[in-house]
Amino acid sequence: MDKSVGIVSAQCAWFDTPLTFRSGAVLPRYELVYETYGTLNAQGSNAILICHALSGNHHVAGYYAGDEKNLGWWDNMVGPGKPINTDKFFVVGLNNLGGCHGSTGPASIDPLTGQPYGASFPVITVQDWVESQARLADLLGIKKFAAVIGGSLGGMQALQWSLAYPERVAHVLAIASAPRLTAQNIAFNDVARNAILTDPDFHGGNYYQHGVVPTRGLRLARMLGHITYLSDDVMADKFGRALRTDQLNYGYEVEFQIESYLRYQGDKFAARFDANTYLLMTKALDYFDPAHDFGGDMNKAFSRAQADFLVISFTTDWRFSPQRSREIVQPLLHNRRNVSYAEIDSAHGHDSFLMDEPQYMDVMRAYLDNVAKECAR
Repeated sequence: MDKSVGIVSAQCAWFDTPLTFRSGAVLPRYELVYETYGTLNAQGSNAILICHALSGNHHVAGYYAGDEKNLGWWDNMVGPGKPINTDKFFVVGLNNLGGCHGSTGPASIDPLTGQPYGASFPVITVQDWVESQARLADLLGIKKFAAVIGGSLGGMQALQWSLAYPERVAHVLAIASAPRLTAQNIAFNDVARNAILTDPDFHGGNYYQHGVVPTRGLRLARMLGHITYLSDDVMADKFGRALRTDQLNYGYEVEFQIESYLRYQGDKFAARFDANTYLLMTKALDYFDPAHDFGGDMNKAFSRAQADFLVISFTTDWRFSPQRSREIVQPLLHNRRNVSYAEIDSAHGHDSFLMDEPQYMDVMRAYLDNVAKECAR
């Protein structure tokens, strides 16, 4: 029977070696917050890195002492007997650089000024994240990951691992992801960012010193994003045109259940997430394009990859549609990589990668069982 990893605790790694960003900016020192589950084997061959999506963090599985309701965001996937089986794997989850859950980010204190970094924190890319993750792997004594796994923006990081450090990853699992954003996706991100940038409480990104939070902008950004994460079928089945009361009020207050739900999600997100981090994360999404340095040729971009791949998409995901996943598969096949592709029938849209869809869970379990067998050899 599948179990939880139980009580977990976050750890912190400090790095004094400067990190040069793709933009040319340099971060002299930084810290990364992470959690681990399971045990690294004697050969160091059974480590798995979990890369989080836009709003994710290091708390992937289990719960904190005295707070059993605060389950990790992928607790259904990671644990003893689960598809990412902690009886077999040593699993690492981290909060990305620029995040707002403990790792160095815009809300952190800049040692040079004694004030929060705010708007001065460098714009970050997926390449920068993977570089910082590789340094964490070095610290943990992991020379090569058995697998790097991620959904959505996390999937992009997993792909970048196969390109930046092809010799350090055996398998890549890219779920509900894409090799680069479409113009429509960049447009959604820009609208979301503008909701934050134009909030009167934003103060050019230095709202910390003003003792305020651009709640309205962050709330609107999350509402817009949440619409794109759900499928039309889910919204229709869950809310339809249901009203909060028995009658129309003929005004602009909340009347429909879907409006109430979106505002609730927006308020909840704005209370726990940092607006500057949201800007950084969406820009990292926009900038990711492995083919950029190869004249737009994705086949050439993926010629560096050596890993085996599992690519998963979901039928109702219109934010990162199955076609986008097939755009990952094609250049890998062109370069004669071993690729498995699964298109899962799911009603949950982009959020499907977080759900307990039986076919999805079975595919993950079967693939990773084979990876575990490789680790045991």
